[in-house]
Amino acid sequence: MTISVLDRTAAADVFSPLGALHDAVADVDEDLLPCRVNDAELWFAESPRDVEYAKALCADCPVRALCLDGALERREPWGVWGGQLFLQGAVIPRKRPRGRPRKNQDGAAA
Repeated sequence: MTISVLDRTAAADVFSPLGALHDAVADVDEDLLPCRVNDAELWFAESPRDVEYAKALCADCPVRALCLDGALERREPWGVWGGQLFLQGAVIPRKRPRGRPRKNQDGAAA
């Protein structure tokens, strides 16, 4: 059996938003990171009001752009990342409340 070795030099040449985010966070006072000083559940909230509040908290975050870039690269399945709401790997404008009918292709309620 052969054990393969990961070529770390090739991997280091590729830009990694997640790696850049971790490096940037190390240089920032943790009190300036809203996701670190508030309840982490807020960024994965069910209520549209809480989701909008989490997005607003991200507005002044010093690593917001890096957080968003990383979430886009990873196609985050859900939650607020970099001030944007993700669902199934895509940014959506706002969370729809439960119980509303789905929209059809024309944009009208079904």
